[in-house]
Amino acid sequence: MAERRISKKIKLKNTFIGGDAPVLVQSMLNVPSTNIEGSVEQAKELAAAGCQVIRFAIPDEAALDLIEPIKNAVDVPLVADIHFDYKVALECAAAGVDKIRINPGNIGGMDRVKAVADACRARNIPIRIGVNSGSLEKDILAEYGGPCAEALVKSAIGHARLLEQCDFNDIVISIKSSDVKTMIAAYRLAAEQTEYPLHLGVTEAGTAHMGLIKSAVGIGSLLCDGIGETIRVSLTDDPVTEVAAAKDILKAIGLGHGVKLVSCPTCGRTRIDIVGLAKSVEAAVKDIPEDITVAVMGCAVNGPGEAAEADIGIAGGDGCAVIFRKGRLLRKVKEEDVLKELLSEIDKLREENRNC
Repeated sequence: MAERRISKKIKLKNTFIGGDAPVLVQSMLNVPSTNIEGSVEQAKELAAAGCQVIRFAIPDEAALDLIEPIKNAVDVPLVADIHFDYKVALECAAAGVDKIRINPGNIGGMDRVKAVADACRARNIPIRIGVNSGSLEKDILAEYGGPCAEALVKSAIGHARLLEQCDFNDIVISIKSSDVKTMIAAYRLAAEQTEYPLHLGVTEAGTAHMGLIKSAVGIGSLLCDGIGETIRVSLTDDPVTEVAAAKDILKAIGLGHGVKLVSCPTCGRTRIDIVGLAKSVEAAVKDIPEDITVAVMGCAVNGPGEAAEADIGIAGGDGCAVIFRKGRLLRKVKEEDVLKELLSEIDKLREENRNC
């Protein structure tokens, strides 16, 4: 794990982006903007799932009616996603959104860019510049021959310069591509050229299965490089699924919190249902916030060694299993009692940790 890149620290409502702040998990509402009640309910679901930044589209002035009900429903920073119409951006700032996502080069002349920058500065609202392969300027596409990493970064830095000319510096940059290698290369290049916080994501990643794989490779690789201040796993699915996936990516590389499950793939030595047990354990511990490592191993060949490194673990036998805790053998239990006994030990460990 590389040392984390030093980035500018930006205030976002009741939290921060960049600097020494933790990586934040973001998602986006996918309910039609005309459905206020549905949007509010989805925002509440995202907040309950642990989403730390919620973005939603404001395609026109009518969608401004979303802002107040969502603000009243959740205490999560809200990002208004705006394209082309600078007047909508001004209205969003006046309505109290916490962050605005816009491409300064797409809203008209510098007088309009300045108007948005002034409105956001007056209210301490950061601006996220969002560039992707489909939004590149024609001259940049002509220069580079297509949406390569260098083209994406040039566009993003160019947009940032427009805001800087308006004396605005509370900027977050996202440079997304649906191609994982292009996305990784673009963010690495951007990290060398700017100290602004970077919002990571593989855009249009796909449905839950492949989209998660692409996002884990792209986002995970960059986070391991020390790059990235906020993340979104973009899936063609329920956005609550995006939040769970993002949290799992952070947990997998040691930046998230919760139970880390170590489980073996099983082999011909296995004599109990490790596959079913591992799934049951995963479901039972998914909402535990403490950093606990649980090992679910199939046999005594690798089991005790893996369990010894875990806080709590089991190693399967023939219709039974042994339970370990921090490398110490506790007892032997029947297969049908393994889940209950394992969860009991997890509860004991949590209680002991709370009393420390």
